[in-house]
Amino acid sequence: MDAPHPPRAEVYVSTDVEADGPIPGRHSMISLASAAFRTDGVLIGTWSANLLPLEGAAPDPETELWWAEHPDALAATAAGRRPPEEAMAEYASWVEGLPGAPVFVAYPVGFDFTFVYWYLVRFTGRSVFGQSGLDMRSFAMAVLRRKYRHSGKQAWPSRWRSPELPHTHVALDDALEQGRQFCAMLAEMRDAPRLQGARRHSLEPGEP
Repeated sequence: MDAPHPPRAEVYVSTDVEADGPIPGRHSMISLASAAFRTDGVLIGTWSANLLPLEGAAPDPETELWWAEHPDALAATAAGRRPPEEAMAEYASWVEGLPGAPVFVAYPVGFDFTFVYWYLVRFTGRSVFGQSGLDMRSFAMAVLRRKYRHSGKQAWPSRWRSPELPHTHVALDDALEQGRQFCAMLAEMRDAPRLQGARRHSLEPGEP
């Protein structure tokens, strides 16, 4: 009998989407970027593209007002726009070529994954991430042991932040920033059993 194959290492694909409205189809994803990280926090590679709007779609008026307040980020989405069918085929190939099982990571995953899943299925016929993604706020809730409502970015400790990676609303910048933050969470989660064990051993009998 053949020995079972060892499970593939996970690769965490931190992804950021910029869009001209809240839902795909009616509105368009205008920029997509991912940064792939190993479990030890090493950056493997990045991918990004600006996309042409969907045929028949239209920008959302409220989203247009938000973009008007971020003109530099909006300008960044206009450079080198590509047809979505071309970009998504290339993106799927890039994800499939990563050295491990890809795990989609985003904040909030409900927004970014919705767009990426819709575009992948619409233009490539499949989702290279399956039907799920990892939400960073939910993960922070588990690591910090707090309620979900108290686990947003504003509550994250400074040790998770990367001052050299600002949040610019440019897709690749934000994918790299949140990827570093996720790796810091992941490292802390891994260290937790060791730290808790050390704490237990340091306590005197009867100490809480």
